[in-house]
Amino acid sequence: MMQLILFSFFSGVTIFFGGILAYAAERHLKKQIETHILHWSVAFGGGILVAAVGFVLVPKGIAEFSMVPMIFIFLAGALSFFWIDRAIEKKGGLLAQTMAMLMDYIPEAMALGAVFAHDHKLGMLLALFIGFQNLPESFNAYFDLRAGHQSAREILMIFFVLSFLGIFATLTGRFVLDQTPRLTAGIMLFAGGGILYLIFQDIAPSSKLRNHWDTALGANFGFLVGMIGTKIFS
Repeated sequence: MMQLILFSFFSGVTIFFGGILAYAAERHLKKQIETHILHWSVAFGGGILVAAVGFVLVPKGIAEFSMVPMIFIFLAGALSFFWIDRAIEKKGGLLAQTMAMLMDYIPEAMALGAVFAHDHKLGMLLALFIGFQNLPESFNAYFDLRAGHQSAREILMIFFVLSFLGIFATLTGRFVLDQTPRLTAGIMLFAGGGILYLIFQDIAPSSKLRNHWDTALGANFGFLVGMIGTKIFS
């Protein structure tokens, strides 16, 4: 249980670290350098998310479900994230931006708690993926919120609270989903469908920077982290 809490803490605290790094970049880096790092980090986070979908979330669902329910759950995740994304875009503001950050984080954290009890190594790998993807996501979200005229202090306070939210989601998954492997696999498949939608709708387009070609390499490095993690924990 202590290991589960520690790994879930790692997967969440990177939200706050990402905010701190963004705050430091805003204060000490030139605007063009800050922009370049921002786009590169978005691509890196996208690569991590692709790795999470390809190596952990979808394979678990494929192994657990037959063809028809597999298709239904995966598409249900994609369509749900599609409608939530549209609603967030229309609403705007601080709450909407915060909800956007939680769309992939919460279901993944719940799956982490459930998976950890049955497959320790897979749980560690998922925690690694969540932690590394939250870092660039919060880095990017910081500047989105600043563009909406939120104060740096307020943003960092929100990120600090969100860092601990994952522990509660993980513990919920551990105690509620522990005895329901099919439900856990369904949540992972659902999240995989939704995350894949987000990658191509929001993340990949945002990573492109005019007259720069190296930012796309961030996705390769992010995916490489997923490959290395899979090699270590498999």
